[in-house]
Amino acid sequence: MAGVLYSVVIPNWNGQRFLQICLDALLAQTYTPLEIIVVDNASHDGSQAFIKSHYPQVRLIELPENRGFTGACNAGMQAAQGDYIALLNNDTEVDSKWAAAVVAAFEQHPEVGIVASKMLLFDRRDHIHTAGDGFTVDGRPFNRGVWQKDAGQFDAEEYVFSACGGSSAYRRELLDDVGLLDDDFFFSLEDIDLAWRAQLWGWRTLYTPQAVVYHHLSATGGGVTASYYDGRNLLYVLVKNLPSALWRKHGVAILRQQGQLAWAALRHWRGAAARARLRGMLTGIVHMPRILQKRQRIQSGRRVSIEYLETILSPPLE
Repeated sequence: MAGVLYSVVIPNWNGQRFLQICLDALLAQTYTPLEIIVVDNASHDGSQAFIKSHYPQVRLIELPENRGFTGACNAGMQAAQGDYIALLNNDTEVDSKWAAAVVAAFEQHPEVGIVASKMLLFDRRDHIHTAGDGFTVDGRPFNRGVWQKDAGQFDAEEYVFSACGGSSAYRRELLDDVGLLDDDFFFSLEDIDLAWRAQLWGWRTLYTPQAVVYHHLSATGGGVTASYYDGRNLLYVLVKNLPSALWRKHGVAILRQQGQLAWAALRHWRGAAARARLRGMLTGIVHMPRILQKRQRIQSGRRVSIEYLETILSPPLE
């Protein structure tokens, strides 16, 4: 199957042990033309030499220091030549028809700026990691169907709020319109932040179950690091992106949810991850003045109604 150029950007930091499975699966795609870009965050495990030796057809961008998930992805997206650009974790294996399914979704839906794949667990391939991501009215992002056995309950193509950054695809026109990932995020929730901008400015996100990806969940990130950035970056998302009308309507519930997260972390203070989440939340509060400056630009560009936004947000999680 030949068509427009589809670029796949893979951020890598000391993930050499995953690269063969990831890259071999991409090279086996039924769709062409395909541009594969690995952006290396100054790895010290031999990733660069491995790619140069075994995958000369893969474009390697070597960053001089670790710029995080956002920095690596942005460098790759800026270098990409495709009309559609995907971000793909290095610890994934895509189905052979994955690229064809993503491109078909874009081609059939001109209103769609983001395509979400069906992500299944690498070691339990009949269980779901995410079937597109959602966001609740009380300010919580979530993976649709996480941990559920895949019994066909997510086999229908449908609009969702966001695509998981471990396998998210973007129309170039969307990125030209709303911008790339926010480098202030570094790692975690940068996908939700970009989806908020897209939704506010009138783009849709489509989940397509024909695009299947298997993922080693949290193989190259998690623990204390994830807890810190989750705590900080969720505050960034809420302050930057929620219009004032949604804050007036749901602000009490949002603040209650944040308070519950902080209280849970305090109760588990002896745990390193709990302390990291609290540090992240405090850092987010300290950085509020800079985030508020970004909020002004984002909100001034909003093209959709509050009523529409209410339809794409989910009720509170049980």
